[in-house]
Amino acid sequence: MLWGGALAAGARAHQLYGAGAKAETEAMIATQKLVEKFRTRTKGEVNCHEITNLAMQDVKGVLKFLIKGGPIRCFTLAGKYSQDVYAELNETYSEEHGVPTSEAVSCTSLLAKKLGATEKQITMAAGLAGGIGFSGEACGALGLVVWLEAMKRPEEEVGFDVSGTYIGALTEKFLKSSDYVFECSEIVGRKFKSIEDHAEYVCSGGCSQIIEAMAVTKSS
Repeated sequence: MLWGGALAAGARAHQLYGAGAKAETEAMIATQKLVEKFRTRTKGEVNCHEITNLAMQDVKGVLKFLIKGGPIRCFTLAGKYSQDVYAELNETYSEEHGVPTSEAVSCTSLLAKKLGATEKQITMAAGLAGGIGFSGEACGALGLVVWLEAMKRPEEEVGFDVSGTYIGALTEKFLKSSDYVFECSEIVGRKFKSIEDHAEYVCSGGCSQIIEAMAVTKSS
């Protein structure tokens, strides 16, 4: 839900501001707010495992989750959160915000450019920076390449077990470049304080090893 909200924020920003630093900045600001709004509905959690209290590889756990109405709770959350996203984007994009003067505003939009993404996709990717909305959670670089590759493979189905799939291959490539760490805050060693802080980090070569490794990803 969070990834979808972030992509929606970027799509709306591109519609309003076109391509460039202004749109990317607005998308990141909106995503930050969407993360906080999501936390209010999930007792502060953002990861599926913590929200559902199960690992999808645990068959018995999944069956228990289904029997106890887990999907209904998740669908209810999705319905309420989609309304939150709509309201938050309207409010955020009615405000004025400053724009960093840095050459690169977002690590994910920088990677998207290197991957040859469209201008709209580049803007949509911006909010994934800093572990989605600077939350420090899962690195946006991995989410970005999985999303872009999935867009190229609309007929290819991937289940919970991604081993042997393109997602598994992308994940392994990412882990090798990140010293087998998933979360942004662990990779960087901290959470970013602001968009300017993140932009400065990216422009000074931060996470260049991950960005360059994922930038050579090609569809097969």
